[in-house]
Amino acid sequence: MTGANSFSVSGYGPERAGWTRIFARDSVARRLDWPMLLSGLALSALGSLLVFSATRNRTEINQGDPYYFLIRHIMNTGIGLALMVGTIWLGHRTLRTAVPILYGISLFGVLLVLTPLGATINGSRNWIVFGGGFSLQPAEFVKITIILGMAMLLSARVDAGDKKYPDHRTVLQSLGLAAVPILIVLLMPDLGTVLVLVTIILGVLLASGASNRWVFGMITAGVVGCIAIWQLHILDEYQIARFAAFANPSLDPAGVGYNTNQARIAIGSGGLTGAGLFHGSQTTGQFVPEQQTDFVFTVAGEELGFVGAGLIILLLGVVLWRACRIARDSTELYGTIVAAGIVAWFAFQAFENIGMTLGIMPVTGLPLPFVSYGGSSMFAVWMAVGLLQSIKVQRPMSA
Repeated sequence: MTGANSFSVSGYGPERAGWTRIFARDSVARRLDWPMLLSGLALSALGSLLVFSATRNRTEINQGDPYYFLIRHIMNTGIGLALMVGTIWLGHRTLRTAVPILYGISLFGVLLVLTPLGATINGSRNWIVFGGGFSLQPAEFVKITIILGMAMLLSARVDAGDKKYPDHRTVLQSLGLAAVPILIVLLMPDLGTVLVLVTIILGVLLASGASNRWVFGMITAGVVGCIAIWQLHILDEYQIARFAAFANPSLDPAGVGYNTNQARIAIGSGGLTGAGLFHGSQTTGQFVPEQQTDFVFTVAGEELGFVGAGLIILLLGVVLWRACRIARDSTELYGTIVAAGIVAWFAFQAFENIGMTLGIMPVTGLPLPFVSYGGSSMFAVWMAVGLLQSIKVQRPMSA
């Protein structure tokens, strides 16, 4: 059951139509993971309020319209939900057969960034600007194609019953598939996305049942790679400065350490219940840069306090919990690997984003899933939710 048949789960006769069909026990609507879906929707709704609070007075970026970013954030969420529905309709198994095409498209996208069509924003050349306020970050979609591509390779012989675990040759092939886009993203350079991709690879390998030697080898290679990147001066000066400021926050409080210091002031001033939505002095005074994207969590900390910030973390936790259950309950290794890769992606990116606002992680420019303003990130996140829902919907009823 794949492709367009994803919406006909089983047992539908001509007499079962309308509301009876929609709410039947074996219908797609009943089989969706509603706690995950509702938690994601709640996060995006909270994100709309936080983005609006952070940008309504920023006339230098909102083009004189206080609702500019709010409207676009809602539109991005709507498009993301449509992509989620489309992903469920196609089904993760159909997308498995389309991996070569998707992989080629994603490689083409990240390569375009390195051409004159690419644009540099906040120090990283990882955008394609189309005009009219529309831009695209192809690296966001690489996360999905790496998960699907590695899952396809690692599960092929296992799901067919030929092997119990992926052999070394298959693991090596899957790592080669992932290495190509990672090297391209590193050239941008977009270190934050590279860290997410490496985390995804580790999660995928652990879920596949591959030998632990590969996991330890990946960790060792990561350490060696970090040393090599530092020694070969691949990182830009601003990235080196960010790590220096992380190691020593008082190094340059008015310069590279400014963002982190202002973020901690904003969150710390929120107390238990916050200053109230739209009443945060740090947010209203525009002291925290990039507050609608990378530092959106500071708005929650200041204006909604510990309660509001904790609610965001709780909702993210529900999404991860449900994704872990989907990975555990999948009856095929392919579905388990896909779900595990998404868990690794969401967990690391959320931890890194929130951690950098608290000063416990270096600033890398990663958005907060479901919450931060940004079309590419929102689209990719909801497509990933669609993959998770497809794995659950297409699981046999007896499983």
